[in-house]
Amino acid sequence: MPTSRSYGDACTIARALDVVGERWALLVVRELLLGPQRFSDVRRALPGASSNLVTDRLRELEGHGVVVRRKLPPPAGSTVYELTGWGRELEPVVLALGAWGGGIPRPPDAHLGTTSVLLFLRGGARPRRAACYRVELDARVWTVRTEPGRLSVEPGAPDAPDAAIRTDPPTLNALLEDPTDLDAAIESGLVEASGNRKALRRLLRERLA
Repeated sequence: MPTSRSYGDACTIARALDVVGERWALLVVRELLLGPQRFSDVRRALPGASSNLVTDRLRELEGHGVVVRRKLPPPAGSTVYELTGWGRELEPVVLALGAWGGGIPRPPDAHLGTTSVLLFLRGGARPRRAACYRVELDARVWTVRTEPGRLSVEPGAPDAPDAAIRTDPPTLNALLEDPTDLDAAIESGLVEASGNRKALRRLLRERLA
């Protein structure tokens, strides 16, 4: 059930936690940082949370004005959740938590989701030239665009990508940490790649260049 618990503390930190301090709330926010998502997408990204719990967190965040729900126009017609302008102000908070959490050992066999890997890619990007990529992770397609000094990620497929990669989040995460393994990953079938292989290598290699 949704909660209305409060710390009853006038401090702005406590007031913020009254809104986003419930378990899973900030991870729901994380999943919406790259654009609108269907309930099924958010639920799939949080395998440790039940459907009812995700429903409750979304309802609470919507009630607080952090998240808004809307219906996509035809032919899609599906309902999606997205961050409001105020909700998007949480992005630096969530990313700062991620940077701080980098010093904490990763739990064994822990789930690694698509959004986490794409945020990792975006956060460390130092591209030198413009390019467009089609990235497919866990049956979802994303457009990754680079320009000098900036990388953006958005849901959906690009019209004419320079290169495309299809894999799973842990494999892409490993390639971002060690791009030299790309050929081996392709040969083993862990990665499907097409288009300009040099551009794809550049995407992986220049993440922290």
